[in-house]
Amino acid sequence: MFFASDNSGPVHPQVMDALTEANKGFTMAYGADTLMDEVRARLREVFEAPDAAIYLVATGTAANSLALATMCQPYETVFCSPTAHIHEDECNAPEFYSGGAKLTLVPGSDKMTPDALRGAISGEETRGVHGPQRGPVSITQVTERGSVYSLDELNALTATAREFNLKVHLDGARFANAMVALGCTPAEMSWKSGVDVLSFGGTKNGLMGAEAVIFFDPEKAWEFELRRKRGAHLFSKHRYLSAQMAGYLRNDLWIETARQANANCSRLADGLREAGAQFMYEPDANMIFAALPRRTHRVLHDAGAVYHLWDGSLDGDDPDEMIGARFVCDWSITEQMIDGFVDLAKS
Repeated sequence: MFFASDNSGPVHPQVMDALTEANKGFTMAYGADTLMDEVRARLREVFEAPDAAIYLVATGTAANSLALATMCQPYETVFCSPTAHIHEDECNAPEFYSGGAKLTLVPGSDKMTPDALRGAISGEETRGVHGPQRGPVSITQVTERGSVYSLDELNALTATAREFNLKVHLDGARFANAMVALGCTPAEMSWKSGVDVLSFGGTKNGLMGAEAVIFFDPEKAWEFELRRKRGAHLFSKHRYLSAQMAGYLRNDLWIETARQANANCSRLADGLREAGAQFMYEPDANMIFAALPRRTHRVLHDAGAVYHLWDGSLDGDDPDEMIGARFVCDWSITEQMIDGFVDLAKS
């Protein structure tokens, strides 16, 4: 009963098989391996983007930070939501890799609105040389509260960015989960919606540790390569990143695992509703924020369930106090785990 994070699950067996196969013999280093050629060709096909520049790194933080650094000057600011991963969970890495570019938080919740974004952008570049200049907009899809932007919402945000001639970055750590939830194509949820650069996640969806950065306009490709090397994120034994991503993309495994993770989350959400949970956000993909009574959390924790409490603790005098928590499903969680967890919650 492990619902702490989709970072915590196992590597998919097909990905392990791809790694085992890649471990044979010799190949060129630093991304010159033939597996990387396969990855580039497949991602260009999947995204309907034959000219896209594609690179791999090992972590989502590196993907986001290096992508934004390539898009942003040190004296500029990145516009993002208050709950964006680049703000809450990356230890100022975007600021570090960009040489000091700041983040400007767009007022609101996990999903930005065009009006709030327009207001935040309009508020910058108003003090001449004394203030930060306007930089890229970064959108998180799935958001850090489990919500998914519709295609219309994405298009409205990117159109707002275009009003100010700003580029758009999409943090797609859970890109596949969002795409499956919307029932759209990769292209429709990226460049066709006005996204310039995508961090295409894999680690949360069955990989050991590999993320792709996709520049739909290759103009900045060489700069990204230099920043990746300078930032110590160019792997010498790159084939082990390539092998993961190749295995992920073969036979649409990445879609299969995302679909399973979302289905697991839907099953869990239905059970939690039956157990009387109060949902803090509507779960659109594979992540739930919901409150249960303290007594229920105690029962679940005593039985060995693992998940994160969000706004309270097990300690307290009132057993009926509602305590929020986060529950995340990956592809490997079984129906038996979910049903056992729900039965305990109902008890």
